[in-house]
Amino acid sequence: VQLQASGGGLVQPGGSLRLSCAASGRTFSGFVMAWFRQVPGKERVFMSAISWNSGTAYYADSVKGRFTISRDNAKNTVYLQMNSMGPEDTAVYYCAADLRASSYPISSPTKYAYWGQGTLVTVSS
Repeated sequence: VQLQASGGGLVQPGGSLRLSCAASGRTFSGFVMAWFRQVPGKERVFMSAISWNSGTAYYADSVKGRFTISRDNAKNTVYLQMNSMGPEDTAVYYCAADLRASSYPISSPTKYAYWGQGTLVTVSS
C-alpha cells in the first residue's frame, strides 16, 4: 500500500488550499482514511477522517467548519479542502490509512498503519 500526498504550498492568511492523497496497492473499501498535521517538535495531530464506504466524515474541533474531507472512490483519492486558513495551520500534513479496522480511536495516529510522505503547508503573507 502506498499513499502519495500532494497539494501543499504557500498560501496567504484567509486563503484556501486543497490537499490530495492518492492511494494504491489495494482496494480501500470498508476502511478509514485520515489527515494529520505536525509542526517541528510536536506530536502529529488529527485533523479529519473519512469512512471510505459511507463517506462519514470526522473533524477536529480546530478545523470544523473550515476544512472539508472528501473522497473519490474511482480514483482511490482522498482530498482535504482547507479554507479560511491562518498561520496556525502551517504544518506538514500527512494522510494515513487504516486498513485493518483497528479499534483505536479515529483521532489516534496509532490507528493508522499506512502513512504518506507528508506535504508542507505554509500560511504566511
